Amino acid sequence: MTYRIGKIFEIESGHILAKHPGKCRFPHGHSRRVEVVLAADTLDANDMVCDFKAVKLALQVFIDSWDHALAVNTDDPHFAFYQEKHGERLIPFAHTDPTTEIMARTVYNELTRALAATNRKGDFAIAAGVRVERVRITETSSSWAEYTG
Repeated sequence: MTYRIGKIFEIESGHILAKHPGKCRFPHGHSRRVEVVLAADTLDANDMVCDFKAVKLALQVFIDSWDHALAVNTDDPHFAFYQEKHGERLIPFAHTDPTTEIMARTVYNELTRALAATNRKGDFAIAAGVRVERVRITETSSSWAEYTG
């Protein structure tokens, strides 16, 4: 039997899709919902997959770095300009457009890394058997992308 929990983060972020043939090649933004689902085959000592606060602690700094930031492909011909203009609020995506699919994969990989590095003891510990099952990022009210690793 598998137990699952989900945590949603909401951010405002922009991106430029340099490879896109239409309007999305211009800077534009979205109100994004980042939904992460963690799974475990057994529950911890508190009868949980893990505490929701533990998920927040594992991912919040990373997610906050994307809030009110502009994601850009490093191959974009204007990348240097955007980098100079936006500094720390620029999120570079090496040689790939920051599509919602790529963003979902990036969050999945970051949360997987964070779980591997997490403290296994304490008030908001995450048990070793907890794994990231999927990440879904909603771009608009009717569009989302999901990555399952």
